[in-house]
Order: sequence, then C-alpha cells, then structure tokens
Amino acid sequence: MSRSRFIVHLLAACLLFAAGGAYAADTVVLYKRASCGCCGGWADHMRAAGFNVNVVEVADPGEIRRQHGIPDVATCHTAVVNGYAVEGHVPAREVKRLLAEHPKARGLALPRMPVGAPGMEQGGKVDPYDVFLVQADGSFAVYARYGR
Repeated sequence: MSRSRFIVHLLAACLLFAAGGAYAADTVVLYKRASCGCCGGWADHMRAAGFNVNVVEVADPGEIRRQHGIPDVATCHTAVVNGYAVEGHVPAREVKRLLAEHPKARGLALPRMPVGAPGMEQGGKVDPYDVFLVQADGSFAVYARYGR
C-alpha cells in the first residue's frame, strides 16, 4: 500500500470512528495480503466472538506492524483495534482481555502460525503456543498459554 493510500485509509477510519460509524470501538481492522486464506479464518473467529471486522487488503501488512512498533514475529497479518496492534492469529479471548485491562502496551503478538490457533485449525490438533503482550518499550511478556 502506498503511503498516500494508507493516509487516506487512516483518515477515513478516523472520520468514521469520530462519527460513530463502521470503525466503532469494537471494530478490528485487519490488514492482509489478498492471497492469504488463513487470515479469513481468523476474521471469522473474531466475528464469531462479537467483533466487527473490516478487512483491508495491502501489499505488505508488515508496514502496519512496523508503524505500531511490533517486532517481526513471522506472521501473515496485522490487525488494529482501539489503537492496539494484534499481530497474527491471536485468540479473541485475549483481545477482549487486552481491551478490558487496557495496559500501556503496543498490543499482542502470536509468533508464527501455530496449528490450532484461530484460522489455523487442523482438526483437533493444537500445537502449544504463547500469546505475548508487546509492552510499550517493545519487549515481550507472556500474556496467555495455549495447548499445554
């Protein structure tokens, strides 16, 4: 996505948020490549958990990750909700917890794309994984553990 196109998206989101429109407080804006299928599974998971999800297809979701100060953790998409970045296939439960606790942090990250994470389901198999809080200084702290 070009810088000018990103600015247009950002301004539109701000205007809609200010007007109480489509980018309300419970809306997740998902930045993903058009070719990525697993991101749709994560979006469906978030919708099922009660979030509004707006999908924005971009050439490089990493641009959004970098703008929010999230280190590269080898994921396929970046989302933004209430000013927090959500990197990768983070379960909705942890996003809801983040929004309820409202810590001084950059957001959440789930490195890689582990089997069993939302959007990465393969039957009942779940590889163990950790969801990390990306703190204001960019450091990581374990926020939740799954599959253990």
